[in-house]
Amino acid sequence: MEQGSALPTFDFDMAMADVVAMRRSLLSWYHHHGRDLPWRHNRDPYPIWISEIMLQQTQVKTVIPYYHRWLATFPSIAALANADEQAVLKVWQGLGYYARARNIHKAAQILMEQHHGVFPQEGNAVMALPGIGRTTAGGILSAAFDLPWPILDGNVKRILARLGGLTTPLKSHTKTLWGWSELLLDQSHPRDFNQAIMDLGATICVPRSPHCPHCPWTHHCLAYIHNLQAAIPMTEKNAPLPHKNIGVAVIRNARGQVLIDRRRPEGLLGGLWEFPGGKVEPGETIADCIVREIQEELGITIQVGAPLTTINHAYSHFRVTLHVHWCDYVAGKPQPLECDEVRWVEPQTLNDYPFPKANEEIIKKILGPQ
Repeated sequence: MEQGSALPTFDFDMAMADVVAMRRSLLSWYHHHGRDLPWRHNRDPYPIWISEIMLQQTQVKTVIPYYHRWLATFPSIAALANADEQAVLKVWQGLGYYARARNIHKAAQILMEQHHGVFPQEGNAVMALPGIGRTTAGGILSAAFDLPWPILDGNVKRILARLGGLTTPLKSHTKTLWGWSELLLDQSHPRDFNQAIMDLGATICVPRSPHCPHCPWTHHCLAYIHNLQAAIPMTEKNAPLPHKNIGVAVIRNARGQVLIDRRRPEGLLGGLWEFPGGKVEPGETIADCIVREIQEELGITIQVGAPLTTINHAYSHFRVTLHVHWCDYVAGKPQPLECDEVRWVEPQTLNDYPFPKANEEIIKKILGPQ
């Protein structure tokens, strides 16, 4: 249901006796139905921190193999702090939102420099680390140290919105939702409570067709009582995602090497390698775009050849179509005019570099049948 639909409003007022009963029923439910997740097997704040960052905007089933690979590669804060950023990005490759990986790396270095490699237990110190906000700090502090810090991730927001019968978009209720999360939190068992409420949102109070008969909180849930589960949380109509056509060059020299460049550290895909190219301007052909972009970005002349592949890919705020062509190097010295580094590499070494996910298909096409 979109904004503007006529829905009733409710006055959600929880008595303390109800709060205590809700805590008990949720923890009992969790004892029988909680998920067995690898980061719940210990109290070490380092792997818990890594899992919390990986789980931001990413599903559990996607995170688990990355989590195991990360800890095998960087088993401690010190190992991570001493690692090269390119190695960090390579292990993260495919998980998306690469600023998360760069922030983890920076945070590990801060932990070594300012905290002697020990993860702090003070909320302000945790939230001072790059990439950690209030919800992530609450998740780490409660899971690792059993400290009474509330959380408010997407699952918890959805549960609380239904519980309180919020019939307007959630962005106007942030303060209220934090207040409810703090009120409900079991001060004696914050670790289990926060894990439980996340599991409730992930397995029962799901976005569509929630499994209300199995929920321990139905007697207190205004959305359930008034049959508004499908309408809550209220969502706003999103504008269509902008679409960009990108001309991409796989440039080969006389030795059969391929030219790649490393993006500047800021931005969506900062620090990753890519095949050079850019946005197709109105009225411009793909070939003309590629020639222009390569001259502007690298200062060299190329000859555009046959198409290699076309790839459609969606990011969080826009979609792209990559029109990829084989290209032959003609003249000029490649220069990092709009990037951090340019490098000629042997095709068989391309998988050694961290590339955006959309570029993985290009590499497969370059290497051909294996």
